[in-house]
Formats: sequence, structure tokens, C-alpha cells
Amino acid sequence: MNIRKYNQIVWDNEVKKGNKWTVPVSPEVVKQAREGNWQIVLTPTIPVLKDWFPLLNALDVLCLASGGGQQGPILAAAGANVTVLDNSPMQLEGDRYVTERDSLIIRIVEGDMRDLSQFADASFGLIVHPISDNFVPDVRVIWKEAFRVLRKGGVLLSGFMNSAIYLFDWELAESTGKLHVKYKIPYADVTDLDEPEKQRRLAKGEPMEFSHTLDDLIGGQIDAGFVITGFYEDRQGPETKDPVCHTWQHPLPPAQ
Repeated sequence: MNIRKYNQIVWDNEVKKGNKWTVPVSPEVVKQAREGNWQIVLTPTIPVLKDWFPLLNALDVLCLASGGGQQGPILAAAGANVTVLDNSPMQLEGDRYVTERDSLIIRIVEGDMRDLSQFADASFGLIVHPISDNFVPDVRVIWKEAFRVLRKGGVLLSGFMNSAIYLFDWELAESTGKLHVKYKIPYADVTDLDEPEKQRRLAKGEPMEFSHTLDDLIGGQIDAGFVITGFYEDRQGPETKDPVCHTWQHPLPPAQ
């Protein structure tokens, strides 16, 4: 199964459905960002702390797997030189729409979050990466590529899912109100779902997801060269209590 192509089609359809991660920001949000009043979220509800950002004026920023006309336009309006990379053409249309509507300058690139080969080493001072690594099976390569294209002293802001949510039978929970452990970690829809359930999800056009161990999510960042300097936990919102995690990292300083 070509996971990248399948999830690309799914997210194109999510745009048509109006998934909250696909709705471009309003002209008022862009106007406020131009005036210095801005914030972005990489997890469902909590804005990233303002003092976690470097100075944005003329800073080269990569919005990684971050289409939808949300983070990229805000950061561009705040003064950054923004590149948005996403796997979904329809998600990128959201960024293109806001760019044209509000006279912004944003470089828009269709691509795989695991392959940043089109960017030279040390191309960016900041990478923002909303929750999206759960749509690819291999997460360590994301951290390696992110570290490569970041400049020394640059910052990676990354949101990721708490893998514990993949342990449970959520259909049973919805019908009984009880959590029952059904799967193990690491988990993958393509290998751990029984065939009838997998076919039902494919028929519904639901994305194929993958959990990742903390060894790969956090250990993988450290192995790639990052130092983790901040962390907070968020939740999906009032409709669910599933926790998600968010970390702030920056590369190791040059050897003295």
C-alpha cells in the first residue's frame, strides 16, 4: 500500500469536509499578525508559548507538513520568510488562497515530510511541525532531515500524538463507555487492524495512522542532535479527553 499517496487523497478529501486543520485563517487574523498580535497552535488547543520563538523578522521558516492556510500565513504576516511543505495539494491550496487574498509572500511546496532533499543544509532558522508524524511509519528520518536543514541554534517546534491512545478499542469505548486495551505499541492501522475493520476504514476514506514509541519520538530527536528545552501536554478539546504532547527543541550548539 502506498501510504503517502493514500493519505494524500484522504487529506484532500478532509479539506472538502472542512476538517478544522484545513480551514484557512481569516483576514482579521492576518491583519493582527501584521500588527504584532499573533499566535499559532501545533496541537489542538494550547498556543505555542511566544518566548519559544526566535525573532521572526526576515527569519527563514519551514512549516513542515503544515498546509491548510493556518501557521504559514500567520508567520509570514508576522515578518518571516515562510516555506510551507505539505503532502496534500488541497491543503496547500489553503495557503495559496490566503497568500493571494492577503498579499503575502509564501513559498508553497508539495512534498513528503520525510524527504527534505530539495532544501540545502542549514536553510532555515525555525521549523514548525504540527501533529502529522502519525501519518507516516518512520518518524526518525523526519528528525534527521529537520536537523540537517536547520541552522546552528535554530529551533524545531513539534507537536505529536501521545502513543497511548492507540492502545485502546475506541469503537468499544464509544458503545460501552469503557476503555479496553486491544493493541500494542508501536501500532499501525495497516498491520494491526483485522481485515474487515481495515476495509471499513478504507471505504470511509479514513487516514492510515501509525503510533511511534517515545524512544523514536523523543530519543529519535536527541539522536538526531536536538536538545529538548521545553514541553507541554495538550488535549484534543471538549469532544474527547485523549492527550497529545508537544515539545520544543533546538539543535546542539557547535562544539567548543
